[in-house]
Amino acid sequence: MIPSDPIMLLSFLNLKLRDEYDDLDSLCRGLDVCREELESKLKAVGYRYNKELNQFK
Repeated sequence: MIPSDPIMLLSFLNLKLRDEYDDLDSLCRGLDVCREELESKLKAVGYRYNKELNQFK
């Protein structure tokens, strides 16, 4: 289960991306979540996925 609060979601995703997944697509497959929904939630609070850094910034 992933957090619904956008700031908690940000922390959760960046931790998973750093420690467990090579990129956002593999994270979404591994957690069975929709990439577009994640990106939309975080974009609403000013964060976007940076592929080169493999994190939301």
